[in-house]
Amino acid sequence: MASTLPDNPSVNHLREQARSLQRRVSSADPRGVELVRRHHPKPDIALAHAPDGFALHDAQVTVARGYGFSGWPALVHYLDIAADLGVDPSRIDEDTLSEADRFCALAVLRYTDTDAPPRRAAAAAMIAAKPALADRHVWAAAAAADPLALSSLLSERRDLSMTAGGPFGWVPLMYLCYSRVDIGRTQSQVVTAATILLQAGADPNAGYLWRGMSTPFTVLTGVFGEGEQGPRRQPRHPFAPDLATLLLEWGAHPVDQQTLYNRMFRPDDSHLELLFDYGLGDAGPSPWEHRLGEAIPTREQMWHSQIAWAAEHGFAQRLDLLARHGVAVSGADLVMPAIPDEPNVRDEHGATALHHAAWDGDLRLIERLLDAGADPSITDSRFGSTPQGWAEHAYQTEAAEALRVATAGRSPT
Repeated sequence: MASTLPDNPSVNHLREQARSLQRRVSSADPRGVELVRRHHPKPDIALAHAPDGFALHDAQVTVARGYGFSGWPALVHYLDIAADLGVDPSRIDEDTLSEADRFCALAVLRYTDTDAPPRRAAAAAMIAAKPALADRHVWAAAAAADPLALSSLLSERRDLSMTAGGPFGWVPLMYLCYSRVDIGRTQSQVVTAATILLQAGADPNAGYLWRGMSTPFTVLTGVFGEGEQGPRRQPRHPFAPDLATLLLEWGAHPVDQQTLYNRMFRPDDSHLELLFDYGLGDAGPSPWEHRLGEAIPTREQMWHSQIAWAAEHGFAQRLDLLARHGVAVSGADLVMPAIPDEPNVRDEHGATALHHAAWDGDLRLIERLLDAGADPSITDSRFGSTPQGWAEHAYQTEAAEALRVATAGRSPT
């Protein structure tokens, strides 16, 4: 199973949820009884003395299994881990940070909807104005990928390479791998900076649990980048192939589930090719799989998600790649992309195909949809935004300009 817990889960909140379920069953609430029947392993026994005798431990088992755990102890065990390793970057008040910590916060991907080029530009401006920021502490030196600053700091305290700190309580290698600040570092400088940290004892499998979620965001996740906010807001590291190869050579485990998720939305398969080269297809359990146990998705669930997305979006090459490496893709129903018969049909959120093409920055598809009669002035029902607005939010500047021109062309003269 895989955890389906909400963001930032709290054991106190879940205990209260179990008590609430106990009260609901005790008051003969049919929806509470249905939850027990759906999730409890032995509902008839648990409900035998209801409503008067429904036990708290039965309510706890029901809640735990509803979130994908085998029982209450397994859920509590995971929450203990999440309390130590969980970070919600959006909860950091950046206005109260020191200059060096603020630089780190602005420089890195946080995987929130605030990830955007202006944040990285602000970080670059900070260090341009005060280059010595990288010398303030090891986490700033790592975010700046500064080999000289890292060498100096680690020569005095080698253990800093493994010390959590900075605005998000990360180890230095995390800041380096999630940093996207453009301050003119060369590939050689970045790889050298990472090597210095690894030689000093940095863990190539370091990571954290984003908002307590059970697929860890590792250093590899940071390097490979991308995700739901798109490649302009959450880009790959500019030297991703070399930096990822370095980490894998130093022992980063190739089964990086969050990487596979973040990179599945677009047809490029370079991340999969590299990870397969390092054993993705048949690697044993990762350190994170050992640590998180049943909370983390199984390999079967991992591959199911990859296959389903590839099939639904016409990624035939990805399915072929998976099959060549022993992943069972038989039965996947490949849906080839096509212009809908009605180009202005809306999805469940009121968005059209043109909205989604704008978000992806797919200029060719945008042109085809416009030629087929797609209306660039339609607003979706979730955000009240046009396709051009979607492109602008995703920093797909070329797509936004094409849609601006198309919209202007439709305006009455």
